[in-house]
Amino acid sequence: MNADYSNNEPDRPDSISNGVEPTQPETINSSAIPQTQASASLGRAIIIIAVAIVIIVAFAAFSPAPERDVQSATAAVAFDAFKGISLEAKSAIVIDMRSGKTLFEKNAETQLPLASLTKVALALVVAEALPLDSVITIPYYAGGAGSGAHLLKGERWSVADVIDFTLVESSNNGAGILADAANERIRKLYPESDQSLPHGATLSRMNELSRTLVLTQTYFLNVSGLDLSTTQAGAYGSARDMAKLFAYAASAQSGLFAGTARDGILLTTSNGGQTAASNTNEAQGAIAGLIMGKTGLTDLAGGNLAVVFDVGLSHPVVAVVLGSSESGRFSDIQKLVEATQTSLSTAE
Repeated sequence: MNADYSNNEPDRPDSISNGVEPTQPETINSSAIPQTQASASLGRAIIIIAVAIVIIVAFAAFSPAPERDVQSATAAVAFDAFKGISLEAKSAIVIDMRSGKTLFEKNAETQLPLASLTKVALALVVAEALPLDSVITIPYYAGGAGSGAHLLKGERWSVADVIDFTLVESSNNGAGILADAANERIRKLYPESDQSLPHGATLSRMNELSRTLVLTQTYFLNVSGLDLSTTQAGAYGSARDMAKLFAYAASAQSGLFAGTARDGILLTTSNGGQTAASNTNEAQGAIAGLIMGKTGLTDLAGGNLAVVFDVGLSHPVVAVVLGSSESGRFSDIQKLVEATQTSLSTAE
């Protein structure tokens, strides 16, 4: 409404006449003004004052807040730490495990080769079947991908140490040794398991675990994730499925994967021999609060990496990248970790 209040002055009182035109001007005493005229003037003055008050109050009510406060509120609502993030990975996801909220995703449902992320499922089913302090006699040489560390034929190692070696060094032979050691026990525990493939009972149990966790895009064709051929990977799954698997592993068996959060571990045989295993996760030292992690690398998979890390007290987050490059997987995951830390610290 475009009302003009600039001329809101009281009307001047009309001339007072008694019906006789005076012959000369008279000075009219205010006491001679009729009471009705005085009341009218007072009423108009009150109306003007009231209108002025209304205008002032309305102006104050509809005036914008100070610009600084508006900008701060807008920034708090609109800020997205993941906006514009660029990844080499074909697929990626970040999930806040405490709230269950997906913080970031890129082709998260796409089924891709898993490579050695497979070994996390293997470790879970082996630990389910065998006591961690039971001893395995190494049946054949097992080397690692992270360093020159190895397990020699005839050495005796605890199940826990063989799991550590297999995960930290990403050893394919280590995976085979674990699967062989657990196979008979798993067959007895789950007689319906498929025996038609190498490590059949262990592999069958890994796939049953996948179904139990509702990993809808995931299945395992071998226990290590190594490519079966130039066109057939050893395991397939999605970034979202791997986030579920790793979240489960970190929650249900966090101690089993503690070695993967360290730069290296020193392992000791039952007769006192030692070997030092080096972590294949080159981003390990750059991720504060790392709980667990696992690398994967094959020709078909490219570079994969999944990690679980804390952004605060008991506030775990899982991040996964699939289909990156050998070096790109580490820079990809670091970008996601940094964006996550910024995002959640801003929200809190």
